[in-house]
Amino acid sequence: MNDNQINLINKNILIYGLGKSGLSCFNFLKKDNFCILFDDNKKNIPEKFKKQLISFNKLLNLNFDFIVLSPGIDIKKCKISKYLSKNKSKIISDLDIFEISFPDTIKITVTGTNGKSTTSKLLYDVLKANKIDARLTGNIGYPILKETNVKKNTVFIIEASSYQLEYSKFFKTKYSVILNIHPDHLERHGTFKNYAEAKFKIIKSQNKNNFAFIEDKNNLINQLIFKNQIKSKVIKINYAKYKNYLKQLENIYFKNPSNKKNFCFVLAIAKILKLNLKSVLCVANKFKGLDFRQQIMHKTKKLLIINDSKSTSFSSTIPLLESHRNIYWILGGLAKKGDRFKLKKKYFSNITSYIYGRDRNFFIKSLPKEIPKYSSSTLTNVLKNLKNKIKKDKNKKVVLFSPSAASFDQFKNFEERGRFFNKNIKLILKNH
Repeated sequence: MNDNQINLINKNILIYGLGKSGLSCFNFLKKDNFCILFDDNKKNIPEKFKKQLISFNKLLNLNFDFIVLSPGIDIKKCKISKYLSKNKSKIISDLDIFEISFPDTIKITVTGTNGKSTTSKLLYDVLKANKIDARLTGNIGYPILKETNVKKNTVFIIEASSYQLEYSKFFKTKYSVILNIHPDHLERHGTFKNYAEAKFKIIKSQNKNNFAFIEDKNNLINQLIFKNQIKSKVIKINYAKYKNYLKQLENIYFKNPSNKKNFCFVLAIAKILKLNLKSVLCVANKFKGLDFRQQIMHKTKKLLIINDSKSTSFSSTIPLLESHRNIYWILGGLAKKGDRFKLKKKYFSNITSYIYGRDRNFFIKSLPKEIPKYSSSTLTNVLKNLKNKIKKDKNKKVVLFSPSAASFDQFKNFEERGRFFNKNIKLILKNH
C-alpha cells in the first residue's frame, strides 16, 4: 500500500484503546469518517464517547478500512487477538494518521531505550529558544493529533516508543534519532532483535534527503544500517568530539554519563539545523528536566533526593549509580523480562538498597552480595525504614528513588508512583 495514494475520508475505522492517543484519534477522524470505538475496559471511558462503543460480538462481524491501535495494546494478549491477527494489514498508529494528513511537516523523531523524554524536551527547549515553532508530542504524553494550527515551518519533535513504531506502516521522519538500545519490553516484543528492529523502522523508512543520528559504537544499529542499505545520511555520534561542550555544562542534571551522551545528540541535531551551539549550552544549563525523570526533589550540602520514578529497567538506573556516592537506592515493582544488573564492582560500596514490591525476590537475587539489601512489601514501609537510617547518617548522602521496574503491581503508572514518593519523602525531610 502506497501512503501517497491513501486518504482518510469516508473510511470505516475501528479505534481500539481509548487512552489519550485513542481519544485524540477519534476526535481527529470523526468529522470525515465513520469511527467505531472499542476498549477492553469500559469503566474509565468518558460518557460522551460511549455512543460510539461497540460490543465484542458485533465487532467480529464488521469490516474496517483501518484499525487504529493504541500503543499499550498487545496484539497477542488482548481481547480481540484473533480478529487483529486476521486483519493485521489494516492496523495503523496515530503516527500513521499524522503522516497521511501532514506528509510535508518537518519531523524530528526520538527513540531509544533510555532518555527519550528528556532529550525530546531539551531539544524542544532549544528550538523554542531559537524562535522556531516547535511542538513536543508522542510518547512523552502529548498526543500528536491534538496539535492544531500546524504551519509549513512547524517542527514536530516526536518521542516514539517501540510500541508506536511496531504498529506504524506509513510514518516517515526527516530526522531520526536512536539514542541507545538496551534489552527492554521483551515481554511484548519477545526478543531483543524484534525490539531493536521496531526502533529501527524510523531509519529504514527514510530517503536520501533525510538524516539519521546514532551512536558511533552501537554495533547492533550499525549492523542494521549495513544490512538494510539505508538511504539517509547517517550521523554517528562520537562523544569524544563534544568534550569541550561537555566541560561547559554546569547543570547538575548532566552529571550522569547518560544525560551527557544524550546532550551530544542535541548538539549534533542543532548543528545540522544550523543553530547556534552556544544557545544549546545556555538552554542546557537552565534545563530543569521533567517530573519523575531524574528529578531533583531536594538539595542541601548533606542530602540530595532524586525522584526517578520513570526508571523501569536496570539500564536506566545504572548512570545514576555511577554518578553519586553514599546512595540509598529505593527500587522494586514488576521486573522486566530478561533484565540484568550490569554495574562495575567499584561502585558497589557506594550503595545500600531498599527493595519493595511484588518482584522483590528477583531484585534481591539480581543485586550482588556486596550491596546491602533491605526489603519490604510496600514502598511506604521502605520509606519508614529508610527514615531512621538517614537520620543517623551524618555524611553527605543521596536518596535515589529509581525503581528499575514497572509500577503496575502497586500503582496505576509511573506518574502516580512518582507523586506518591514525593508526598511520602516528606517523612525523611521533616526530621533532617
